[in-house]
Amino acid sequence: MKTRAAQVLAKVLPGASVPVVDPGLAGRHEVGARIRAARKERQLTLQQVAQRSGLAVSTVSKAERGQIALSYEKVLQLGRALDIDMTRLFMPANARLAPDIAASPTVVKDRFDDVQRYETDQYEYSVLCGAFPGKKMQPLVALINAREAGDFSETIRHPGQEFVMVLSGRVRILFENGETVELGRHEAAYFDSGVGHVYVSLSRRPAEVISICC
Repeated sequence: MKTRAAQVLAKVLPGASVPVVDPGLAGRHEVGARIRAARKERQLTLQQVAQRSGLAVSTVSKAERGQIALSYEKVLQLGRALDIDMTRLFMPANARLAPDIAASPTVVKDRFDDVQRYETDQYEYSVLCGAFPGKKMQPLVALINAREAGDFSETIRHPGQEFVMVLSGRVRILFENGETVELGRHEAAYFDSGVGHVYVSLSRRPAEVISICC
């Protein structure tokens, strides 16, 4: 049975620009291997990537070995350091751009069931439309497993702005400046993502949201 997110997105994104695959869960080791391959391809050392990303060398090393799950913020930092769209780290290995759009596509369609999921202790998220090169926005669907601010070791922040709408359940967004906002099904918020923030689920089951970061 399709999730609520899949049902909603099927109306908005009815099709796929890549072969239909069974993406499953993008495990830590799989994503780590892709990070390492991207680094090696660019002939960068761990120290260079750490310096470019602002992350500790140990964090980059553990991520490559699949010993830790990276937050969205840290994936963005690594993506910038490696000059690669973070989405590519989550695309199935056998997914390829269609030949007729590979050079400079006008539009790329995606299907929620065809994208891999990445799981951290707090969230499980899927990044959409990775086939579009040089994206200015990062659309994703996430399940919010966290229940309180104490479930996070640090707040999440990344340059830009963020839009979120709740597909099911209820969430609270807590900001490091003390502000909070609660959202129910089909309620939305738009905020400065440079302010540290975390999402927690207030519903019995993990809340499901669609978010767009830029």
